[in-house]
Amino acid sequence: MNSSMNSAMNSAMNPAPTGPETARPRPPRPEPTGSRAHAGSSSRRTRVLAQTSFEARAILRNGEQLMVTVVVPVLALVGLVQADVLDVDTGGLSRIDFFTPGILALAVMTSSFTSQAIASAFDRRNGVLRLLSTTPLGRGGLLAGKVLGVLVVELVQVLVIGLTAVALGWRPDAFGVALSLVAVLLGTAAFTSLAMLVAGTLRAEAVLAVANLALLLLAIAGGVIVPADRLPGPLSHLALLLPSGALGEAMRGAFQQGTLPAWSVVVLVGWTAALGWGAGRLFRWH
Repeated sequence: MNSSMNSAMNSAMNPAPTGPETARPRPPRPEPTGSRAHAGSSSRRTRVLAQTSFEARAILRNGEQLMVTVVVPVLALVGLVQADVLDVDTGGLSRIDFFTPGILALAVMTSSFTSQAIASAFDRRNGVLRLLSTTPLGRGGLLAGKVLGVLVVELVQVLVIGLTAVALGWRPDAFGVALSLVAVLLGTAAFTSLAMLVAGTLRAEAVLAVANLALLLLAIAGGVIVPADRLPGPLSHLALLLPSGALGEAMRGAFQQGTLPAWSVVVLVGWTAALGWGAGRLFRWH
């Protein structure tokens, strides 16, 4: 016992050296913050692109949605150009030059509003949105994937409708084509915001009816296919305040005058801000 006490006292009075030879091993060198941030950014981008691919394929592989987004606009274009069933003052333009911009605007509405609203509403009802919002993709990534997926579908629409119009004699100006892409982006932002607002607040069955009815009414009286100034009475003024009329006028301005009407841009940006704010506050994920 005495030897144990002596040993303890010696240890206390003569502590072990703390030089380099007895120092604790250094912890592993942390990975540079920039590398982690870059890896995280790459993984987020990969997830968003994967969701984009899924959204686009879901629309293009669905027979009903393909019919609405691609087939119906093409048939409408051919019918309006080839058949004189709709007597409209074209202002000296050929029928193909007069109707093509409006048909392209209609196509943007079918994919960014009708198709997106219905798909998102049923995804919400089935719990898909709630599930995906809790994954690493997150709500922001999910919404980004949906918007980008719509743009991919619209690219297909523009190519198919544009080539059909060219086959019917349409010869658009290159500058007008570039301006029309700006109009497409503005219209997509506005109508996707509307789709999210409707899909996130109404029951799926109600969205199915509302989205299709709204598309029909806007196509007929919303200044999309036929310019607002050709509509009767108060509709000619009302259409210019609607996102449908603003998109239609923007597309016609791009292809027919080589400019984007300032009022159309203001209306589309205003609707995007208002609808986006409403969707952000009212959207229910389940």
